[in-house]
Amino acid sequence: MNEPLAERIRPKTLEDYVSQQHLVGENGILTKLIKQGIIPSLILWGPPGIGKTTLANIIATTSNRPFYTLSAISSGVKDVRDVIEKAKKSGGLFTAKNPILFIDEIHRFSKSQQDSLLGAVEKGWVTLIGATTENPSFEVIPALLSRCQIYILNSFDKEELIALLHRAMEKDAFLSSKKIILKETEALLQVSGGDARKLLNIFELLVSVDDEVVITNELVLSKIQKNTARYDKSGPQHYDIVSAFIKSIRGSDPNAAVYWLARMIEGGEDVKFIARRMLILASEDIGNANPTALIMANNTFQAVAIVGNPESRIILSQCAIYLSNSAKSNASYLAIGAAQKLVQETGDLSVPLNLRNAPTKLMKDLDYGADYKYSHDYPNSFVAQEFLPKTLSGNKIYTPGKNPREQQFKEVLKNRWKNKYGY
Repeated sequence: MNEPLAERIRPKTLEDYVSQQHLVGENGILTKLIKQGIIPSLILWGPPGIGKTTLANIIATTSNRPFYTLSAISSGVKDVRDVIEKAKKSGGLFTAKNPILFIDEIHRFSKSQQDSLLGAVEKGWVTLIGATTENPSFEVIPALLSRCQIYILNSFDKEELIALLHRAMEKDAFLSSKKIILKETEALLQVSGGDARKLLNIFELLVSVDDEVVITNELVLSKIQKNTARYDKSGPQHYDIVSAFIKSIRGSDPNAAVYWLARMIEGGEDVKFIARRMLILASEDIGNANPTALIMANNTFQAVAIVGNPESRIILSQCAIYLSNSAKSNASYLAIGAAQKLVQETGDLSVPLNLRNAPTKLMKDLDYGADYKYSHDYPNSFVAQEFLPKTLSGNKIYTPGKNPREQQFKEVLKNRWKNKYGY
């Protein structure tokens, strides 16, 4: 019994396949395509251990097609070309028996490796099925992406994971010979992190010694020393959780913000990375609605750099809660975006003469700085004059946010500039 449990009970048909009913259920899109004998090149995208490889095998078996497989970790361009040549000989051009080439972890292929697939996919020598845990829009070249359908596989829910355990106890010869009672499953499901392969491996470890086993939370935690939330700092989970954290603060929900903060901390995220993201948010999403937010975020960044773990979690939590409860404005973010767009559209417009620096006599003779009015020489340190290039005069780039502080800005601007900028 050297083969792992996950391999021994790997589903062979769609009927045995647990989960992904939106794809392989009675009305699932892949079910319909298989019945019609139409299998397009496709990419299966989802977290680890949710059945991407299994589904690729079932598609090939059910459609009765030759099946070739490569791992992006160990295969190079030569391996890809060798497999394509074999596939060309085993199937016909645009025939129902078109061979399937399955590439696991296709996101690890370099551009040249992905390029080597293009001709075979485009000419119909193979039907490509790629599996990836990464967002294909970032990791798969556009030319290949445009030739494939993208199907998203979702994480298993609690009921599906428990169903997998029951299926294993029923179908596997080794497990079915034992008396196994699933008294408590919370810890078992938690340590597996939604990864079915990991779940089955842990389950097999727990029941492998005794003929009678009662699965409890205490048993699981005593056997599995490290219970770490799934959080790949270089993978999609990393970016998804950071995104959820930022959007929770932007959406003024301190409860969700602290939850996602805890997910990052438990996953071992760099505290300076978290603080840096809040520093950016303090300007992008709060800005002048509450300028103190930027000071708070900057102090947080400096503090966690000095304090480190584990106490930094308290400082990060304080800042996340403060930013969540703060008034919000993205006016500064929109203003610099509008200004950059204007620069791109209008090019290098000349600086008006009155605003130019005049450190030499020649420059002064050329009227550099002439007619410039020194603002502090006037009441309230303000005097109306032109500060933009002539062709851009009157362009309103900054629109105050709809919050009390920036509405005060708006009144000041309206009084100063009258109708020039339309405030």
